[in-house]
Amino acid sequence: MQPQEIYKPLRATALYQQMADRIKERIFHNELQEGEQLPNETELAVQFGVSRTVVREAMKRLEQEGLVEVQQGRGTFVVYRAGEAVRQSIGNLMEAQHDDSWQALVEVRELLEPGIAYLAALRADDEAIVTLRAAVATMDQAMNDADAYIDADNAFHLALARATGNSLVTTLVEPMVALLSAQRKEIFTTPSGPQDGQYHHKRILLAIEQHDAEAARRCMVEHLQQVRRDS
Repeated sequence: MQPQEIYKPLRATALYQQMADRIKERIFHNELQEGEQLPNETELAVQFGVSRTVVREAMKRLEQEGLVEVQQGRGTFVVYRAGEAVRQSIGNLMEAQHDDSWQALVEVRELLEPGIAYLAALRADDEAIVTLRAAVATMDQAMNDADAYIDADNAFHLALARATGNSLVTTLVEPMVALLSAQRKEIFTTPSGPQDGQYHHKRILLAIEQHDAEAARRCMVEHLQQVRRDS
């Protein structure tokens, strides 16, 4: 009895992947800027010495990764939507987790956000603090408006990530914030949910204003404990 064939023979990296990787490298090194239009399909085929079919496959791969956008009738443009690509990946992982997805997201927040609050307290400049204050003020005025409150809540946590000055932190947090809107709406409907959230937001803000990193970390931990209770 012949053994069942499971794996196919290995091949050299496909041409379209090599092409996509070279364009990706130029995007990551800022040699291709956000909004810049790539040469058309024929020109790219000539420059890379490949067929137009290879070019189309490469563009498809880059579009799937959130690095370019193909606009019918206009051309292909660099978008570098890294956050969107990560959000899609996290969303797929959450769907695979089924009933445990929100629990998993809370645990990820507990790992990341206290450290983010710590760094934000050390590095927040005047502009970051103004943004955080504005988000808290908006939440104060939106205690009876779930959508407005949640938008401001998202803005607050995203502003904390940006205040760290670490672009990778922001890229990780952006998709997570977007995914949290449904959970935040559920918390908003619990008794005293928005009031409890605001209590913690204001304590975090005060710690950031005072550049007290340890207090910011502690306040974020306590906030996430409240989130876990109300989820």
